[in-house]
Amino acid sequence: MFGIDRIMGMFSADMAIDLGTANTLIYVKGKGVILSEPSVVAYHVKDGQKKVLAVGEDAKLMLGRTPGSIEAIRPMREGVIADFVAAEEMIKAFMRKVHRRSSIWRPKVIVCVPHGATPVEKRAIRNSVMSAGARKAGLIAEPIAAAIGAGMPITDPTGNMVVDIGGGTTEVAVLSLGDIVYARSVRVGGDRMDEAIINYLRRQQNLLVGESTAERIKTSIGTARMPDDGRGSSMQIRGRDLLNGVPKETEISQAQIAEALSEPVQAICEAVMTALEATPPDLAADIVDRGVMLTGGGALLGDLDLALREQTGLAVSIADETLNCVALGTGKALEYEKQLAHAIDYDS
Repeated sequence: MFGIDRIMGMFSADMAIDLGTANTLIYVKGKGVILSEPSVVAYHVKDGQKKVLAVGEDAKLMLGRTPGSIEAIRPMREGVIADFVAAEEMIKAFMRKVHRRSSIWRPKVIVCVPHGATPVEKRAIRNSVMSAGARKAGLIAEPIAAAIGAGMPITDPTGNMVVDIGGGTTEVAVLSLGDIVYARSVRVGGDRMDEAIINYLRRQQNLLVGESTAERIKTSIGTARMPDDGRGSSMQIRGRDLLNGVPKETEISQAQIAEALSEPVQAICEAVMTALEATPPDLAADIVDRGVMLTGGGALLGDLDLALREQTGLAVSIADETLNCVALGTGKALEYEKQLAHAIDYDS
């Protein structure tokens, strides 16, 4: 059996998948990250029958803009599968994009999962990957993958703290000797930040904006701290006026967005503080020396590292390839599978 698996591995492009709430990244063995697309599927619905219309970038453009006959779905919610059929179609389409060989050569796939995922959620991810055409599916905890991708020396007998802020979850973990000593997964991430912006504008400005506008605001002027001048930079946004129902354009400032994001930012800071309190003293001493590493798309929120530094008193740094960290780490687990065998789960 082992020999057959090796032969299959020679002909198939084994891959690692970062199946994220916002984006899915695929790492192919020996090639690196070769696909990064939004986790969105668009269906054409006719007579109750659904047919896949677009996946990834093309499908994301349709979110919030579809007619009645087209449905755009995000199959991942808070790091786990919310719509099994759509998730399977999405994984299948992405795997087809990177693996163009005959269907005889099925790839081995390693997928990262949130630390807090339940056995049922893990099984759902594994089944979707197997149904999409994998010959073997392994799972790796997201904090381990993020730390490997950020280049942290997790196999050393020293404490390393990684905070991975994704679209649906924030994973806070302390790692030593190649495994997790303490980890906490909180369901706060980029999506919760977008929701906070939408709710703030609805309450304060009587303006209704969509998810894509909220995301654009977050990436353009989003900040975790109140600007020094009390206002910061500003931008023009458009939405629907809730008072008279007509489209409206208005200006919002960084200070307003800092106020809107205060709740999700505080939740992330509290998760880090809780992890530090639960860390054994010797490992806590190592973290004082080494600091905290931020990874994931949420780490790019303006001044988030400074906000964490003020709360914890520790040095906080942002990983170099923060968006690709988890995919790179999962890919390294695929490349160095023997050394990281303890972290990869093929059975649950």
